[in-house]
Amino acid sequence: MIVPSADLDELYTGCRWAEGPVWFNDHGCLLWSDIPNQRILRWVAEGGVSVYRAPSNFANGNTRDREGRLITCEHGGRSVTRTEVDGSITILADSFNGKKLNAPNDVIVRSDGTIWFTDPTYGILADYEGYKAEPEQPTRNVYRLDPASGELTAVITDFQQPNGLAFSPDEKKLFVADSAYSHADDAPRHIRAFSLSADARSVSGGDVFCTIDNGLPDGFRFDTTGNLWTSAGDGVHCFSPDGSLLGKIKIPQTVANVTFGGPRRNRLFIAATKSLYALYLTVTGAQTP
Repeated sequence: MIVPSADLDELYTGCRWAEGPVWFNDHGCLLWSDIPNQRILRWVAEGGVSVYRAPSNFANGNTRDREGRLITCEHGGRSVTRTEVDGSITILADSFNGKKLNAPNDVIVRSDGTIWFTDPTYGILADYEGYKAEPEQPTRNVYRLDPASGELTAVITDFQQPNGLAFSPDEKKLFVADSAYSHADDAPRHIRAFSLSADARSVSGGDVFCTIDNGLPDGFRFDTTGNLWTSAGDGVHCFSPDGSLLGKIKIPQTVANVTFGGPRRNRLFIAATKSLYALYLTVTGAQTP
């Protein structure tokens, strides 16, 4: 699935922890977070890299809503925000049941406009990727936000530390990584699959879809055939729709997150520790906002 003549391109280096890549086809650019350096960077094919936002409030995961606006998880504000067309920032969620969220990590938007995000504690563990603080919420929750009504629901409550998440191409299933940073033999290093209810307001199931054999799963995305492309300790791992490992793209740095982009969505952008990489594939990324 990798174009035989394609090279792994290092588009930028100089980050402390690269995360949250999101493609803007209408602007021909990619945004991604450099969490400890408090900035969101922008890559343009003909223009190179520039700073999109600094300080970024320790921005981590990014996506777009159905109107094309940037949705961001911010460790600094322990919140999920939306960047409006005029550049102003709206806080969409920063608390649940009267208590602060932990440190929203990764975020996706469904076709119905609902926003789904994970809330582990990584961003409040130290004064590095956020501001050190005691968690006020369980570390186990995955949330669903209806931005129209403001209703926030904990749809999953049994993770150790939920991390990356994505919908299957048909949006009938939700996949979530469990990646508690631990050296214990029983520490989760897997991605689980949940079935959405008919009204897409709740989920069921949660069986392990795949397990990472090197490092931990973090961010991931699907291609249009249903293959899952996930970050790992030694690069990017690709799994078939039945959870079988198809292959690996070896990257010289630990990978945090990936996304598909380019005019034909056939370029995989890879956020890996200090660098942003890209590689052309023979498959196309599943459509996201």
